[in-house]
This record gives sequence, structure tokens and C-alpha cells, in this order.
Amino acid sequence: MQISKVFHPELIPRKGERTAWLLLILALVYLGVALWSDDGLTWLAVVFVSLMFLSAGSITLGNWVDRKTVLRLDPDGVSFSNGLRNVSLNWEDVREVRVLDSAWGHRVQVRGPATSTSSRLSTGFTFRTLGEVIMQGEIKGRMGFAEGESILKKILESSGLQETEVAEKIRYYARP
Repeated sequence: MQISKVFHPELIPRKGERTAWLLLILALVYLGVALWSDDGLTWLAVVFVSLMFLSAGSITLGNWVDRKTVLRLDPDGVSFSNGLRNVSLNWEDVREVRVLDSAWGHRVQVRGPATSTSSRLSTGFTFRTLGEVIMQGEIKGRMGFAEGESILKKILESSGLQETEVAEKIRYYARP
């Protein structure tokens, strides 16, 4: 690889996020009316609103992470950043790649060296190849990296990894 290439994932529509927040607002209005009218507030309603808040918040966080995600392939290595995680690996530091089949594209786990000598945790990151959400024969959304398969191929070629094992839904790549 001679030049650096920068990749961004496909962004899902924000309609679901807006819907979640709208439903939360309606539930909060219901709670306010219930408190004001002295009907009493049930613990179930409070739990329901709390779960709606957590759902809307997690959808927003997921969308924010997707918008911050950048995967870069350089002549010297690969780097990944998503607003919460920043990982840079030289090609010789890439120890293993796992490719997991999923309903929407493949999940690719790129693993580097252990974070410390006593740790079993390794540096690394996960990305998804392109997946399409199809409902009633129509594409409703795309997720992952549009060039995900070529990114995976470049990582395997540049790091010198070869397929070592194939399980039912997982392919493992490691150094020969």
C-alpha cells in the first residue's frame, strides 16, 4: 500500500432516534399529568420512562459513535477512532483477525498485542462490513463500511495473516 486511505461507515437514518426521543417526551407528559391530577404515580410508569430514557440515550450514543468513526489504512499500519476508542497498530503488531458472520455484514475483530504483560486483554478494534437492512424486498438502511471487504483484504495482506481455522460462523486469521 503506497498511500493512506481513510474510510467512514455508512450512516443510518436518524428517524429512529427522533422517534425514541418523541416517545420519551410523550411519556414524560403522561407522568406530569398523572402527578398533577393526583391519580398517583405507579412504579411501573417510572420504570417504563426510565427504560425509554436509556433506550433513546443509547440510540443517540450509537449514532454519535458512528458519525465519529474513522478507519485509516496507512503504509505503516491501521488506525481506528470512534470518539470513544483510539487504536493504532503497525502491521507487524496485528496479531489476529476474526471474521464473524452476522445478519448484516461481517463483524471483523482486529487484535493487536496485549495491553500489559499480565493482561489477557489486547489492543484492537471491531468494524462491520457493509450490511443492508431489507424489509419487504426493499433496502431500508445500510450499515458498516461500504468498502468493508476490501478493508479486510488489505488488513490481511498488509499484516501477513493467513487463515488458520474456520468454525461454524467464524474465520480466524493469524501469523503462519
